[in-house]
Parts: sequence; structure tokens; C-alpha cells
Amino acid sequence: MSTLRLSSSKQFKLFIVFSIMFSLVFGISSTVFVKKASAHGNVTNSRAALCASGQNQNCGQIIYEPYSLEGPKGFPAAGPPDGKIASANTWFTQLDQQTSTRWSKVNISAGSYTFNWSIKVPHATTSWKYYMTKQNWDPNAPLSRASFDLTPFCSVSSGGAQPGGSYSDTCNIPSRTGYQVILAVWEIYDTNNAFYNVIDVNFSGGNNSDTVAPSTPSSAASSNIGTTTATISWGASTDNVGVSGYRVFNGTNQIATTNGATSANLTNLTANTTYNLTVKAFDAAGNVSNASNTVTFTTLPVTGPDTLPPSAPSSLHVMGTATSTSVPLMWNASTDNVGVKEYQIFRGSTYVATVPATSLQYTVTNLTANTAYSFTVKALDHAGNVSAASNVLNVTTPAAPVGYPAWSATTTYVAGNKVTHNNVNYEAKWWTLNETPGTSTATVWKVIP
Repeated sequence: MSTLRLSSSKQFKLFIVFSIMFSLVFGISSTVFVKKASAHGNVTNSRAALCASGQNQNCGQIIYEPYSLEGPKGFPAAGPPDGKIASANTWFTQLDQQTSTRWSKVNISAGSYTFNWSIKVPHATTSWKYYMTKQNWDPNAPLSRASFDLTPFCSVSSGGAQPGGSYSDTCNIPSRTGYQVILAVWEIYDTNNAFYNVIDVNFSGGNNSDTVAPSTPSSAASSNIGTTTATISWGASTDNVGVSGYRVFNGTNQIATTNGATSANLTNLTANTTYNLTVKAFDAAGNVSNASNTVTFTTLPVTGPDTLPPSAPSSLHVMGTATSTSVPLMWNASTDNVGVKEYQIFRGSTYVATVPATSLQYTVTNLTANTAYSFTVKALDHAGNVSAASNVLNVTTPAAPVGYPAWSATTTYVAGNKVTHNNVNYEAKWWTLNETPGTSTATVWKVIP
């Protein structure tokens, strides 16, 4: 394992690119650190996703990580700065290139539409919000808050619920014509971050003519029930245009989706646990059917003593931005023949903390600036079996930030004056008075890296 110092220099970014390419070519596992975490989730037809599929060209390294567009939450008051919205102010800067012809577009119409997310790492979620550019926005200027209607046309509150490997929202798209950009924001519940995806769309005009939902899936049934697995199948739905796929729910929580198949093999279930599943069909226009009959089953109990440890947690990484005194950690869930109870976090060989199995993240605090640390995570089950350690995460905390005078609403500032506000350093670009740094209207202030 090599230790990389967090930095925003061009040289460091080039080194990261080389490290990623080296790992891809030679299959070597190494840890790469940038300001934002990697591997979380994206809208399946977003600008980044179309880069990964090859429909968008000359995109840079985002083709390997379309799910890594993470930045501070709180848009539009906070979040990525103007001009950096498409990249979420990450190092995937090619995404911020903006002209009327630069990006492939998804055909869309006003009315019901379903946004599908591919979830690489599930997170407890606050909300899913969707914004759209104004009718007369400038498609040849960098995306800014002025480009968008800052009231989301669709907002779904999750209250801390955690999605599965996929998630969908069916929203009512407002009327527009021509080329527009939709900004989808996935706000995380227990961190200060969110994931930002822009979707380039083209309106053909008029309302969506397909308003008919598919028929209800029929005769849903379960089979092949094991301790942590099961199969659910159902009769196909019909639609006036065509069925696009199906979603499987346990209660209100979506746990699986298919692209038209009428069965799903479920994994990572909990032993000796009752599930109540339903299925819904959806079409390309975003119309969703009624729920099928409820399928109830109980997974099998484990017989005999439980001596099998959970699998090792994977993809331990920095979630968001490390500070001079803290490192936010996140990892992928372990699996177990009965069920994971909790995770233990270690700094080197020193135990740090325990979190329940429902949490896949922890912020290590009280660290020292400009110091190298190594972290690992282990999973425990209810019988006390302990997994192997996760990958080793090596990270060096940044140097302590330079302190500037606190911003004051009654002080007049001129170009070059530096201040601190809400623990962020800013520099004035011109004369200003009573313009709060970090707000969407205060373009006079630029963040000091």
C-alpha cells in the first residue's frame, strides 16, 4: 500500500490518473485519494453515464467512475460552485464543458417520467431532488444557478431510508422545448455530502401522449427459499406501448429491478426473517402499474452453531473530504449466512469505534494535521464471528488551514481581501459589502483551496 497526500495540484491529479490506469492494466489493488469519495451512484442516462457507455466522447476518466460525482449537499444555497455543477467540483472537469452541441441528449416530453439510479454503494438518504434549466437559459455558457429554476420540480423525501442496488423516482416533467439540462441531486442523510448528476435532454414539444400505466403483474410467487436467498417470479404485464421493466419491493423499500425479466433472484437476505414482497411494472414514459399480490415467505434459519464469519468489508474509502483533524470513512456491506451485527473500525491496530450493521460509514476524529494514518474495518455477526479486515486505507491528513479574519456583514472588502466563513476560506474578487460568502448570489467571493 502506498500513502498519498491529499492535494489539489495539477501534478497530483496527473499522478492519480496514472495510478488508476496502472491499476486497471495490471490488476494491482491500490488506494487513490482525491477530495471526493468514489463509487456511489448515478442516474443511468446522465451525462457521466453516457460517457461510460461511449455515447459521449472525450470525457476523461469519468468513463471509469460515472457514480463518483460527489460534493457538499444543500443545493442551491450550497453545493458545487457555478461553472462546476456538472462535475460536482471534482477533478472530472471535462463534464463542465458546456455548449449546445457538446453532449448527447435524451429525448423527453413533458409529463410522467422515471429517473433510474444505479446504486454502487447504498447510503442512508435524506432526499432525491430534480431541477431543470429555465426555458431561455444559455446552453453555450457554463452551468450556473442562474441557468436553473432553483425550485425542484420533483422532490422525494426518504427520511434516512437506504436504497438497494437500484432506485427510481417517477416525476412530473414540466413543459419545455428544445435542449434543457436536468440536475438530479441525491442527498445523503448522515454526512454533509450529496451526489450530483446532470442529464442532457431534448424536448420534442407537447405533453407526453402515453399516460396509460401497464397492467398489474399477476400471480407473483416465491421459490428456492434459502437462508439468505430467494427467487420471486410473476406473470408479465401488458402496456399500450410496451413494458420497460419491473421493480420488486419489500414493503415500501425497492430491493430489485429487472429490464423486462419476470423473475428476480434475491441475495443478501437475512436468515429466519419474514419478507413481504410486491412487484410493479413500469413503461418508458414512467407510468407505473399497481402492485401485484403480496408474496410472503420466511428465510430458513441456520441449523447448528454459527461458525461462519461475515465476508470482509470492501471498498473502504474516504467519503467526502478529509480535514486536518478528521477522516470520513465509508465501505461496502459484508454478507453473512445469518446476518451482520456490526462493524469495528481500526486505526492501524488500535480499535476506534463500533457501528451497527445499518451504518456503512464513520468519521474518525481527533486526528493530527499533516499525519499519515492507516484504517481498516471488520464485520461481526450475532455469534461473535469476526471477518477478515477490509482493504487498508492509507491517508495523510491535510495541513491545518490558514486562518483568515471572520467575514463580517458590516465590513467593506476589496479585491484580494481574504476571510473565513463557516470554516471555508474566501477571497474577494472586487469591492463588496454584506454579500455572504458561499451563497448563490455572492459571486464576488471565490473559495481559497
